[in-house]
Amino acid sequence: MRSILLFAAGSVLAFAQPPAARAVFDRYCLSCHNDRVRTAGVSLSPASKPDPALLENVVRKLDHRHMPPLGLPRPDEATYKAAIASLTDSLDRAATAKPNAGRTGAFRRLNRFEYQNAIRDLLAVDFNVASLLPADETSHGFDNITVENLSPTLLERYLTAAARISRLAVGSPIRTPASDVIMIPPDLTQEEHIEGLPLGSRGGALTTYHFPVTAKYELQIRLARDRDERVEGLDTPHRVELTLDGARLDLFTVNPVPRGTDHQNVDKHLTVKVPVTAGPHQIGVSFLRKTAALLETARQPYQAHFNMDRHPRVQPAVYSISVLGPYEATGPGDSPSRRRLFVCQEQTDACATRILSNLLRRAYRRSVAPADLEAVLKFYRDARAESGFDNGIEMALRALLVNPQFLFRIEKDPAGAAPGTPHRLSDFELASRLSFFLWSSIPDDTLLDLASRGQLNTPAVMEQQVQRMLADPRSDALVNNFAAQWLYLRNLDSTTPDPRIFPDFDDNLRQAMRRETELFVASIVREDRPASHLLRADYTFVNERLARHYGIPHVYGSRFRRVTLADQPARGGLLSQASILTVTSYSTRTSPVIRGKWILANILGTPPAPPPPAVPQLKEAAARPGVKALSMRERVAEHRANPACAGCHNLMDPIGFAFENYDAVGRWRTSENGVPVDASGVMPDGTKFAHAADLRNALLRRPELFVSTLTEKLLIYALGRGVEPYDAPAIRQIVHQAGARDYRFSSLILGIVNSTPFTMRNSL
Repeated sequence: MRSILLFAAGSVLAFAQPPAARAVFDRYCLSCHNDRVRTAGVSLSPASKPDPALLENVVRKLDHRHMPPLGLPRPDEATYKAAIASLTDSLDRAATAKPNAGRTGAFRRLNRFEYQNAIRDLLAVDFNVASLLPADETSHGFDNITVENLSPTLLERYLTAAARISRLAVGSPIRTPASDVIMIPPDLTQEEHIEGLPLGSRGGALTTYHFPVTAKYELQIRLARDRDERVEGLDTPHRVELTLDGARLDLFTVNPVPRGTDHQNVDKHLTVKVPVTAGPHQIGVSFLRKTAALLETARQPYQAHFNMDRHPRVQPAVYSISVLGPYEATGPGDSPSRRRLFVCQEQTDACATRILSNLLRRAYRRSVAPADLEAVLKFYRDARAESGFDNGIEMALRALLVNPQFLFRIEKDPAGAAPGTPHRLSDFELASRLSFFLWSSIPDDTLLDLASRGQLNTPAVMEQQVQRMLADPRSDALVNNFAAQWLYLRNLDSTTPDPRIFPDFDDNLRQAMRRETELFVASIVREDRPASHLLRADYTFVNERLARHYGIPHVYGSRFRRVTLADQPARGGLLSQASILTVTSYSTRTSPVIRGKWILANILGTPPAPPPPAVPQLKEAAARPGVKALSMRERVAEHRANPACAGCHNLMDPIGFAFENYDAVGRWRTSENGVPVDASGVMPDGTKFAHAADLRNALLRRPELFVSTLTEKLLIYALGRGVEPYDAPAIRQIVHQAGARDYRFSSLILGIVNSTPFTMRNSL
């Protein structure tokens, strides 16, 4: 086998293909990819000397059997494998001989999710920053990549957030009572029990609120009204229970009023003023469920009751909960944040130095230099001289929270490093990479202690820490941050199916869809299952609302529980979960195009090119009365007839059609517009399937393709940059090593954290 040819100061510019690959190129590729034709701008002739970046793309095309196109002569399976093996072997040898670690930006701001988690772990303040910080832009599918800049407007937001958070953490006195209003989702049906609220109740809401100081607070409940400002469903008396941390504060009665009477004062009395200690508490509001002898509603055709025009509320519902205060404050109290913050109680400069030293080490994720400490002590001294010890700590904390050392993850090049050469990260930089990867937060003391002793950067210690960190509840970030972006779960909040076509869709169902996928992915992570189980698991998690949606019997109540799917052949794995089927549909109909693109991009790792400009819209099912309604397959076929659309749609559409048995909200169906659903299709490699289960089985015949895609997504998320062709050898090595452990989730994580792109970085 010939070797890689290296030119131009060591950069890889040309490649002498190994014989097995050269033979395949000559026989099957050169008719389209030669120096004269150059289809897609690519020539694979011997004289062209294609570079490794191009050949990595060739490997991907061959690996997924995208080339040669269907209908043209193709190699047999053994020839495919031999060509790919010889090509990747040479590429991997070159990468080992001259590693390219890539380069993540030297300064990367904590995104909104990371900032919130860092505040939680640093100060024990679970503060929702969504109202203060804007959502971060996404790139390569994730929002932790384009975070290098800090505009003046965004800096102003961080200053505001730092002021509020430091005041909450210290428990500083509040001069004027304020009002916080907690809004309940307007499309939440409140006819059944809501998980977390007392048994025997229905509707309402449960929310966690951080009370800033120990004092009295007034809690007010407002009921939902229709457009005429009348409380919906108030035909008989109802009892409303208000709880704090599960203990009843009051039980109110809401009585109906005569028709034509103003409803303005109906809920005026739903208020109570109570003493509350500083810190987080759970506020619960619910209605007492009436006994079975007094049925609350007649039999209803739908489960959704939130829309006054189509499906009005049958009973009263909570619109908002207001918290007013504090009144008669008695002090900061013994809140979790004060216990975390004040590691000593003496109001002395020595104690302040100890408090701030402890904070700085965890906030800056490294050893603290005297200059670091002196910078925040100055704020402490100035504020203490004016307003006392606690205010001094608050001002020092505020300065710390807007310091670039906290707001940015900083990775420095070693002094004298040659440009473009890889170097190993310091242990502190590695600790940050590891913690932000698995926890989306700052390193804990264990990681910092290992880093300070220089013991983190070994495979054995890394494995020990990975196992520890995956077992920690903070690894939920892999679900609600990584998976939520990879699987598009974040799009559910903005997804509203047309209520005329899907009248049974409400926020209860939306939340249940999301929760199913979160619990399912978490089970793969927590139980360290093979990654392929994400596609083929024979279980899922449902509550009664979602079970009815799926047609799964004998599931009752709001509690989610694990159910086997032995009697549900249409369900199993991510591809049949309503959350994903809903976010890959339009508000009025399914979209084989979007679903097919989602599979190519997120499961197979071969996203199609962006659509050309001025692409015509898909025809509606029936353009005018008397015209036969077209099936989705017929409409897409007309669309695909456009030559500008055919290339990508020939890849996307057949895969997307596999899911036509699921409507736009993930319910099973056998017909569309009175026409039986045809869910058959063919994969790019020529494999035919009859329905979604067939497609899933075809994907699982070569699980390494899906595992490679999952590894690539995890690596993008872990590095905070896009994956480049020079990362491909590292991904292949991770997947190969994980294969020996049945591709278990932890083996992928271990492969990533010990890989060259994760542990090293190119100098500028």
